[in-house]
Amino acid sequence: MFRDSRLNRLPLVLLLLLPVLNGCAVSKPHAELPPDIAKQRIGELQLAILALGDGVDTDESLRAAKIAFEYSKQLARKYEVTDSAIVHNLKVNLGIRERGLCIDWTSDLLARLKREDFYSLDLHWAIANYETAFRLEHSTVVISASGYSMYQGLILDPWRNSGDLYWAPVLHDPGYAWKPQAEIHALKRRHREENKNRSYIR
Repeated sequence: MFRDSRLNRLPLVLLLLLPVLNGCAVSKPHAELPPDIAKQRIGELQLAILALGDGVDTDESLRAAKIAFEYSKQLARKYEVTDSAIVHNLKVNLGIRERGLCIDWTSDLLARLKREDFYSLDLHWAIANYETAFRLEHSTVVISASGYSMYQGLILDPWRNSGDLYWAPVLHDPGYAWKPQAEIHALKRRHREENKNRSYIR
């Protein structure tokens, strides 16, 4: 979810609506898990990463799973997430919180994973819903086996569950048609040029 300067001018009434919006939102705020449950979840994610390709290194898959899972929790604390993802977005756009939009989660998690210099895994930035009228644009990290397409990868999305990492195959994520960031940026540039041309014609 991207910052929109127009939201900074929203009336005070939105602040009063925060509890209502939070009650309506699906995702729940970040919560710490018991160590055994966290270890189990990391193990499940490692298996999902290993399944991305025969060449995926076992140690790298474990390291990637552990970092993605634990760093998502760390980011939730850093962003001071106490509400659902949608409500936290509103707080960021109103200036109540500094960071915590999906673009922040994606940027920070991607940067942390890239520090590992994986040789058997590739990392991607994906965007969904840019051209969808009734859903907000959304960014996420995608991890794939080295040399494989983003579309053969696994979504690593800490935003939607407020720090409780969500993962799924890119092509099996209901409601999200993921595309590479570069493709969406090129599309946005084209749309900007088309809009400029239309304004000149007028």
